[in-house]
Amino acid sequence: MARDAPSIDAYGDGGFRLSGERHAGSLLIVADVAQAWSVAALADLTVDALSPVFAAGRAEVEFLLLGVGARNAQPPRAVREALLAAGMGLEFMDTAAAAKLYNVLTSEGRRVAAALIAV
Repeated sequence: MARDAPSIDAYGDGGFRLSGERHAGSLLIVADVAQAWSVAALADLTVDALSPVFAAGRAEVEFLLLGVGARNAQPPRAVREALLAAGMGLEFMDTAAAAKLYNVLTSEGRRVAAALIAV
């Protein structure tokens, strides 16, 4: 079953085009709702920055798709451990790959949250 999730039409130039609308800066999509996200670089990523993901819980978030920026890098240990403790999976990759995968997974009806650092 497909979700009523926004589609990521484009990315780059410091933001995203989401369902035809430009969003400057990083983006957090939880429970099919997109919002601006204050994380501008992987070094800024904290457990608190993902509080909307944890608040949604397992009913809405099977796993977090994390776009870490221009190059793939491992997220902080505290973030990885907090997601594990919450019973949520984590897939991290460069933002371009994460944006593409997000569209595929939501079209398949997966309960995925996306945290995408703008490039």
